[in-house]
Amino acid sequence: MAAEKDDTPPASAGHRFPRLPRASFLRSLGPGLITGAADDDPSGIATYSQVGAQFGYSLGWTMLFSYPLMAVTQGISAGIGAVSGRGISQNLRRHYPPWILRVAVLLLLVANVINLGADLGAMGAALGLLMPGPDLVYTAAFGLLCALLEIFVSYSRYVVVLKWLTLSLFAYVAVVLAVHVPWGTALRGALLPQLAFDGDHAMALVAVLGTTISPYLFFWQAGEEVEELRRRHLKRMADNPGAAKPELARIRTDTLVGMGISNLIALFIIIATAATLNASGITQIETSSQAAEALRPVAGAFTFVLFAAGIIGTGMLAVPVLAGSAAYAVSEMFHWPEGLDRRPREAKTFYATIAATTLGGVALNFTGLDPIRALYWSAVVNGILAAPLMTIMIMIAMNPRIMGRLTLPPWMAVVGGLATVVMAVASIAFLVL
Repeated sequence: MAAEKDDTPPASAGHRFPRLPRASFLRSLGPGLITGAADDDPSGIATYSQVGAQFGYSLGWTMLFSYPLMAVTQGISAGIGAVSGRGISQNLRRHYPPWILRVAVLLLLVANVINLGADLGAMGAALGLLMPGPDLVYTAAFGLLCALLEIFVSYSRYVVVLKWLTLSLFAYVAVVLAVHVPWGTALRGALLPQLAFDGDHAMALVAVLGTTISPYLFFWQAGEEVEELRRRHLKRMADNPGAAKPELARIRTDTLVGMGISNLIALFIIIATAATLNASGITQIETSSQAAEALRPVAGAFTFVLFAAGIIGTGMLAVPVLAGSAAYAVSEMFHWPEGLDRRPREAKTFYATIAATTLGGVALNFTGLDPIRALYWSAVVNGILAAPLMTIMIMIAMNPRIMGRLTLPPWMAVVGGLATVVMAVASIAFLVL
């Protein structure tokens, strides 16, 4: 294979990664924070709501169990982007058989478009609960707005917008504070694993794992770390490993905080629906908007409005991540110019992919496709893709030809391997149950 042109971010030969002072902690949060927050999308909210409604507080511990697995997996993807200066698809294209990349990107596209359709539909339905009007029109408007913002707002400004949108997650903290929660029972459910060995509990565990560890997040966070190198005019860390320690510390902090907030909010959603819906005998929830509507007679109008507004806010955060991760994967596969830091005329196919996947998600809502069935198949595709892709990511991160002297530490390889095994078992269980 002919050597490809090195398209990693340029920097002066002796450029060092700046050490971040403690005062800049909040400014250091970026790709990890946004990735973690985007994981609590409307589809995820529906999953956590169903877990809380069906099982009460007893499965709260799944959020603590999945946290280290999710954090290490996302840390590996972030490290690949920052150390190699390339996204996951680029590394697959350069170092592994072409069919692996093609299959992975195809499955990612299918799952992302279905997820986009479900999330946009949930946002439209949530707005329809708050104000009169046709849900489908609202859905189309949200899709158009998200696509326009992602395409025409500069990367530096758009990252700020996404960071502020993470605050919408705290609507679910407010929901918990607005209702009566038996905290002794809730904390016992969060800290002491309780799992009956039956099909319903196994399916719930599989759903939670599939929601928290999702392939589109891998592509997004790796791509965003490459964007950060470009934005800050830094060279990839593999070329200057001696100066990489502060940057690796930033990535570690960003990822741990982002995934921590993600799982904490998911736990609050479980607690909120357990304290309201489960306590009132409502045990079946199929969509996030249905969960919001069910809260109105049980917990009052204020709680209902907070829950519905949170669906819209998290959707505005998740839709760009879903579309952006697809655009990174496709553009890197074909070696097209890519990146949110580029202007539309400089990366036409990258932004065209964002537009096409977002509008494809909108279009699904006009086909009459059952959103629950669509989400089921999206979960199946994500499950099929997750474990093999996690295995490949560990291989990339341990490859000195790609990572130089900054290969994956052994402890991360062990935890990442454990996460891969857990996801493989969960995927098989999802198909069998």
